[in-house]
Amino acid sequence: MRRRDTRFARMCTVATMIAAIGIQPATTGVVLAQTPSFRAAVDVVSVTAVVRDSRGRPVNNLLREDFQVFERGEQRPIVQFKASDQGPISLGILFDVSGSMRGATQMAAGQRAVEQILSWVNPAQDEVGLFSFDAELRKEVDFTTDLEKVRVAVNSLTAVGQTSLYDAIGKTAAALSDRPSPRRAVVVITDGIDTSSKLTPAQVSGMASAIDVPVYVIAVLSPLDHPGQDSAVVGADTSPVATHLSNLAYWTGGTLFMVSAPAHASQAARDLVTELRHQYLLAFEAARKPGWYELDVRTRRRELTVRARSGYFSQSRQG
Repeated sequence: MRRRDTRFARMCTVATMIAAIGIQPATTGVVLAQTPSFRAAVDVVSVTAVVRDSRGRPVNNLLREDFQVFERGEQRPIVQFKASDQGPISLGILFDVSGSMRGATQMAAGQRAVEQILSWVNPAQDEVGLFSFDAELRKEVDFTTDLEKVRVAVNSLTAVGQTSLYDAIGKTAAALSDRPSPRRAVVVITDGIDTSSKLTPAQVSGMASAIDVPVYVIAVLSPLDHPGQDSAVVGADTSPVATHLSNLAYWTGGTLFMVSAPAHASQAARDLVTELRHQYLLAFEAARKPGWYELDVRTRRRELTVRARSGYFSQSRQG
């Protein structure tokens, strides 16, 4: 996929979109207030990173010296570092209730996926908010540790209307920007069809990346539309789900899960929550000049894969 090739166009429009939707760029002042473990006298940018080995398993024994952070291609010193695997998480579950999800199969599959996610959530420390969308975004349940509220609400959802998928993702990411835990994410339950968004996947990914909110997509599909399955039709691997949504999730540090059977949903839920718990928190000094700065987080061990946000906005500073 040509993920890097489309980033420049994305950078040119993200600043305007962030201003329009009311998100504050995630440079130190905001991030430090949300992440008490990172305190500094200078502006820093914090980045959450997930590392997996060649078999897809989380790697949680790395040290500061194992990481490299590149900003616009230049390596930056890591000034703060923390590895943690048991911190609280904040999930904004975004459920598609547009007309394309109207069929009993799609809605039931989506509701099962939410139930699987909730089974991995710890109500003693984690919080979940439930949002739904068609052409508009609605808050069904505010962020809570009462998981039964979420279960009741998701099972009462009905599908109708057009689909503003990408707009809803951007607004839900904004709702997560002030949650106290740095382990936060948007989890989208959808069939991947968008009919009326004003924002593009590239713009939304830039907005979410700027505030370090990864987007995880659980795409509810039929076996015919599931790339890699024996029953998949020709062209399934070039659908909007396999291209646009996959890129959107990747650019924010999240990932795409395709679900066409109950076992897929169970695996996706486990991987998603486990990944959010096994995160590294890195911080480096923010650039002095205002603007968008592309990031590339790596490890010195080439067999490992790192997922982290693709950039941040620096605000101007004196001195």
